[in-house]
Amino acid sequence: MASEPALAELEALRSKWRSALLSAQAALRAEEGFLAAEELEARERQLRHDYATAAAELRRFALDEGLPIELAQPFLPRRLARRMLGLPRSVRSCVFELDGVLVNSTPLHVEAWSRTFGELLASRVETPYGQLVAPFDPQIDYPQHIEGRPRLEGVRAFLASRGMRLPEGRPGDRPGAPTVYGVANRKNELVGLLLEQHGVTAFDGVRHYLELAHDAGIGCAVVSASAHTARMLELSELADLVDVSVDAETIAAEHLRGRPDPDRLLAACRKLAVAPERAAVFVGTEPSAAAARAAGFELVVGVDPTGDPDRLRRLRRAGAEVAVRALADLLERSG
Repeated sequence: MASEPALAELEALRSKWRSALLSAQAALRAEEGFLAAEELEARERQLRHDYATAAAELRRFALDEGLPIELAQPFLPRRLARRMLGLPRSVRSCVFELDGVLVNSTPLHVEAWSRTFGELLASRVETPYGQLVAPFDPQIDYPQHIEGRPRLEGVRAFLASRGMRLPEGRPGDRPGAPTVYGVANRKNELVGLLLEQHGVTAFDGVRHYLELAHDAGIGCAVVSASAHTARMLELSELADLVDVSVDAETIAAEHLRGRPDPDRLLAACRKLAVAPERAAVFVGTEPSAAAARAAGFELVVGVDPTGDPDRLRRLRRAGAEVAVRALADLLERSG
């Protein structure tokens, strides 16, 4: 029986060749109309040769490791890729939440909010009613007041939990100004700094799953309230596998409501030109699972990278038909 490490290595090899071949193909297309016919034909022959080389290398590895030969191809046939994804046959598109589902960005957001509110509360020891202000608690305040909300809503919700209010201010307020916009802008600034300092990575198996989705002809959308969605996709090396995104800019422009309303998920479906009844959605929180179920998605998948059994049960109770630790678990379920 094939070992998990060998399967993982085959997937990594296939991903490497797939990316290289796609880059070469894109470069060739960009040069059409500029190269002489002979040069263009020579480069096309080289691309075909490179594909044959990739297929041969993958086949040798699969034979050596006792892996299925049908998996040893840079691009899998559409029918095989669909079967491996573990999705209902009616699904034509996938919608993914970004934070906590595709990339491990939650710690960056938590740290940015902790610093932001720490700076704010340092100058405000008491509430207007004379009560001491409790510091920001990442374990309690982040999931209760912040997670999944646009920055402005998160600021208002946290301040309200402490019996505090700030003037709204304006979008151009300097980061850290004593206004709702100023606090939100400070958080946004800190996330940008933390991203450049520490980067962000995709969870194990995510890129492979998205590659299979593309081989299967399934469109992929990403949903996030972050203003740094595009940068996170770039740093996690997923940008080339995402067809459309609904981010902070889209949310503001289209006045999309946050969870538990399914506005953002439905906006992703509109961008993909697919009805939710023909789409699968992958979410990381209970409100998102409930919103997806209410929106009528064909399949709702809950994802919790910690694999906490209680959290997985709560995701199912909230509306997820399937709850997994990682997207790779869906491939295992499909056999």
